[in-house]
Amino acid sequence: MRAVGIVAEYNPFHKGHAYHIAETRQLLGSDRPIICAMSGNWVQRGECALTDKWTRAALALKGGADLVLELPLPWAISSAEGFARGAVAVLRAAGVVDTLSFGSESGDLERLRQIAVALDDQGYRNALHAELDKGKSFAEARQEAVLNFLGKAANLLRGPNDSLGVEYLRAAGEELDAVAVFRQGVSHDSNSPGIEFASASYLREKLRRGEDVTLWIEKCALTELKKTRVARMEHIERAMLARLRQMSERDFAALPDSGAAEGFPARLVKAAERAESLEEFYSLAKTRRYAHARIRRLSLWAFLHMTEADRPLGGPAYLRILGMNGRGKKLLREMKEAATLPVLTKPAHVRELGEEAQALFALESQGTDLFGLCFDKIRPCGMDYTTGPVIL
Repeated sequence: MRAVGIVAEYNPFHKGHAYHIAETRQLLGSDRPIICAMSGNWVQRGECALTDKWTRAALALKGGADLVLELPLPWAISSAEGFARGAVAVLRAAGVVDTLSFGSESGDLERLRQIAVALDDQGYRNALHAELDKGKSFAEARQEAVLNFLGKAANLLRGPNDSLGVEYLRAAGEELDAVAVFRQGVSHDSNSPGIEFASASYLREKLRRGEDVTLWIEKCALTELKKTRVARMEHIERAMLARLRQMSERDFAALPDSGAAEGFPARLVKAAERAESLEEFYSLAKTRRYAHARIRRLSLWAFLHMTEADRPLGGPAYLRILGMNGRGKKLLREMKEAATLPVLTKPAHVRELGEEAQALFALESQGTDLFGLCFDKIRPCGMDYTTGPVIL
């Protein structure tokens, strides 16, 4: 039973995500099971997820997924390239995935593949470094470098889903087939909802303000979200500022994508000394080259007491099941024979694995413990070691 892999955050799961799953089955066959590699409690924007990973896994299963695997923390809060490589590594290691499905503003898989190939060309890398040396942001430099190689095809990188899709294709190489599902409705971070679809960022803001979102999220999902409540960065703002004020240039330099070679850690130290809020820290640290998203991720790595050394060079060390339905259980039986990494269905089983796997799980647990501070009512420590997969 060959499965289709989807990389997601489902933060929160909404009708656009359900459309993506349904359209994937429409294109590839209704009998194809779907496995999701999903971020845990912290997401790629450098923020807490709207709610915990088990709740989001359950909503994914109700929305059409069959099995949800966790994308471990060091990749979940990485740049687009690191995020994609970690997620595709998880799906590939499952041993049952032969096709990758992702949302796309263009739906033009052929051109996206052309760009993916170009990004691995040495000539492109040289052009990229030349543009970066001009002080441009990474996104601007990449756009210009690809434009020199492929002309107008580079414009596809302006779409956040297409841009991330290119990274999925680079990570997948020739090992996985792919399908680019044309994205319906509003853009990725749009503040203006459509009649049927709204962006996840718009919905998060509405939910955190307690406003009605029934047009864009299924009622069963809303009921579940209301039971678990939502997480907010405001609850940990002082704790994050305290951590940032304790950081030295050397500490900042140990973070991934820290800009140590350009002296960026010194700017981060000064920003931390002056900032009276996280938003002010991001603004003071921001430059043309170092965008808000990158600084938010750096700040989160610092708060979680993580460094570049905490991201294993060999990729994820295990496959953790966050949730499954009946078809997912059948897939799990196949995975136990086909997977190239240990499969964790019970948290306690990690103690039977090697030191690297145990260290990675401990890091995940530490992240979950700190995530518990993001709620109105603080959650206890140790949930990663006591909470099993959601089964529907």
